[in-house]
Order: sequence, then C-alpha cells, then structure tokens
Amino acid sequence: MIKRSLLLSFLLAAGGVQAQNQAAVQPSAPPEVCATCHGADGNNWDPQTNGKTAGGADSPKLAGQHSDYLYKQFTEFKNGTRANNPVMTGMITMLPDEDMRAVAEYFAAQKLRPAVSADIDAIALGQKIWRAGIAAKGVPACAACHGPAGKGLPAQYPALAGQFPDYIEAQLKAFRDGARANDPAKMMRDIALRMTDPEIKAISDYTAGLR
Repeated sequence: MIKRSLLLSFLLAAGGVQAQNQAAVQPSAPPEVCATCHGADGNNWDPQTNGKTAGGADSPKLAGQHSDYLYKQFTEFKNGTRANNPVMTGMITMLPDEDMRAVAEYFAAQKLRPAVSADIDAIALGQKIWRAGIAAKGVPACAACHGPAGKGLPAQYPALAGQFPDYIEAQLKAFRDGARANDPAKMMRDIALRMTDPEIKAISDYTAGLR
C-alpha cells in the first residue's frame, strides 16, 4: 500500500494518473522529486537566483540528453550497476520501467541551457585533450567517442557539451577511483586512471564550454 501511494504521487506530479497496466506517455512535467534537483526543464537552474538549484557535482543537467542514455543510467541506478549516488538510487527505485522511459523522453525533449567554463585558464589544455588526447599516456581524444562538439552518441556515449564542469570533474574522478563502474569494458575507468587532477579539471572546463 505504501509503495502504491508513492507511485501515485510520482504520477500525479507528472501531470496525470495512469492505470497500472496502461502504456506510459511522456509526462507534461517531470515528477517533483526529479525537478527538485534537476529543475523542471532538466537544466538544474533557478532563474530567480541565476544559479543551480542543487550542487552541479551531484545533479547534472538532463535537458537535451539522449533518452536512451538517460534510460540506461536510470536502469543501472535501479539495479545497482551504478552505485555512486545513493540519493539517485533511492529515488529511481520507486519508478517502474515505463515511467523511467517516460521521464527519459521528457528530459531529452527539453532545450539545454548550457553551463559555462569555470576556469578559462584551463581551456587550452582541455581543448588539446579533447581533440588529440594525451598520447604519452595512451589517453584517447574525447572527441573520438563524444564527437567534436560534445553531442555524444545515443545510448553509448552521453552528450557532454554545456554540462556543469564540476559534475564532469566529479564523474571522471569517480571513474578513476572506482566509485563509478558502469562504463562498458571499463573504458572510462581505464582512461581516467591515466589522468591527473589538473588534466581532469581542464577537460571538464573545456567540455562545459562546448556548443
């Protein structure tokens, strides 16, 4: 009964109640618990304060992200494959599969309001790593997978352009430390292991400025 009540509150916040076996439809607004950290439009941005509604290191922009990638992350939070955010795991556990798909489609359809680079002095190094990698360490160019403009590839590689630099930095360090381990074939973990803190910060700041 408690679980059913929680699910009902999710669906009401999304703009309408669905029957238990009814096919999911894209909500007109995200569940309230999603909007609290990620913003109603997925930009994690409060226009009244001209700032983030929550810490960018924990709550990324979801607007414009590939729906397949979002759904993959939701699924992996739920099944424990991605375990580096207990709050997110707790929230997503209550959503059934069809609602996770609907929320992913909703945020993917929103217009991204890109972040800006936090440290312009790091841009030159970040640009070099993004375009050419770090040959001496065997670090490939980020653009090889995420694209020259950071648009990514649906399901496989996320769009990174305009993302909060502190979120990108936090995720790279989580891959490096092993706290995040849901990358196929340990690709990101192997790459991040070869990067220093200044290199991670540089690529994070450069990526935030991509358009």
